Amino acid sequence: MKHAIVIAQTTVDDEDGAAALARGAVENRLAACAHIDPALTAVYRWQGRVESAQEWRVSYKTTEDRLPELEAWVGENHAYAVPQWIVLPVTGGSESYLSWVAEETRPN
Repeated sequence: MKHAIVIAQTTVDDEDGAAALARGAVENRLAACAHIDPALTAVYRWQGRVESAQEWRVSYKTTEDRLPELEAWVGENHAYAVPQWIVLPVTGGSESYLSWVAEETRPN
């Protein structure tokens, strides 16, 4: 059975915020799991200036059909005015893992 699985990513400016976004998405079955990468340095242009800050990246494993709800939920619960939101297609993987992601993201 083929599943349309994606990895969606956002970044936040503190570890507690990353943990809250990860846990909330999984608790609401919007993602099967979420990984939080340790602090990394982001360099970016914001409001005409080059900035640098520590951020934590949250990567969600979800299905394509749950993606709009996940994006809306992250947007409502994110502290940034313009949060990063990037979606990467999963083009392969073990069938048992992909099935698990699909099962865990089914709405109740």
